[in-house]
Amino acid sequence: MTRLMLGRTLERICKGVMLLCLLHFLIMMILYFDVYSQRFDLFSRFNNGRNGSRNNGSGAAGSGHHFYYYNLSRPNATLASYLATGEQLVPVCSQRPIRLGRLLIEFSSQMTMERVQKENPNVTEGGRYTPHDCRPRWKVAIIIPFRHREHHLKYWLHYLHPILRRQKIDYGIYIINQLGEDTFNRAKLLNVGYTEALKEAEYDCFIFSDVDLIPMDDRNLYHCYDQPRHFAIAMDKFGFRLPYAGYFGGVSGLSKKQFLKINGFPNEYWGWGGEDDDIYNRITLSGMKVSRPDIRIGRYRMIKHERDKHNEANPQRFNKIQNTKNTMKKDGISFLTYRLVQVKKHPLYTNISVEIGKPPPRPVKG
Repeated sequence: MTRLMLGRTLERICKGVMLLCLLHFLIMMILYFDVYSQRFDLFSRFNNGRNGSRNNGSGAAGSGHHFYYYNLSRPNATLASYLATGEQLVPVCSQRPIRLGRLLIEFSSQMTMERVQKENPNVTEGGRYTPHDCRPRWKVAIIIPFRHREHHLKYWLHYLHPILRRQKIDYGIYIINQLGEDTFNRAKLLNVGYTEALKEAEYDCFIFSDVDLIPMDDRNLYHCYDQPRHFAIAMDKFGFRLPYAGYFGGVSGLSKKQFLKINGFPNEYWGWGGEDDDIYNRITLSGMKVSRPDIRIGRYRMIKHERDKHNEANPQRFNKIQNTKNTMKKDGISFLTYRLVQVKKHPLYTNISVEIGKPPPRPVKG
């Protein structure tokens, strides 16, 4: 009886071990083919949905997996013929590049364009760069409204070119220079930058940045997101806090689709202030929400300066902000007018000089 019970027990143990071995084998095969399919794209028909959920989206929580692609646009191209050529498979750039973190930003050292150019030998004429070791997810135009800020521009280029390269972004830098000494119009210059950048390349993402703002953490990724993005949420001049919930100033980003959905930016904000709040209103009125990085990552230092001449505070800004709903369809990119004077490609950026007109006469009080 004892021997019979012992035999049954051993039989059950053996069956259990065999089932565990079979289960282990199945798991190993699944993992093997999963890795194999990611590397050689053999099972892309079945994995597109799953891999897309891993690697697409806002970029705030990407998994870091790499995809590989091969060119099947050639005549009679097949996977087998492509592999036979020995060409290297190129991965898609990770959404969360490694070796990013907090930066030490200072403006005391002397800065020259010659120095910045030596620091960035891989940047091509016009301020263009594309990663050589991976395929970027976004093609980004970085647009800066500008007038008489050459000193600030040197520091901006010194810090931002290395940051953008580390972030594995395909980008171009466009300085939109308002000619003349009439009242400055930041938002209209940004509309000009959007229009002129698209004449050079098929950009699908646009970052709009003031020239005096430098990010203090390169984990603040300069690409577009599912919703319009506000990058500069914690400036030193505001005590590294968001000044108010609807603030959208300093550095922001919109995809081409998002930009057109709000009819671009307003053209009628002459002088300092108001245009960022109008843009925020346009976003919310269009059914979108503003996305922001973590406040510890969205920190910025501002290069100190006095208020620019001919950029005095706009006394009409508060009234205009309250009427965004009525003005956004007729005041924006669809009604933009300007005169292009010169496009000049420098080693580190493209300078676009324009005349954008004068502000209308202010109504007489009383």
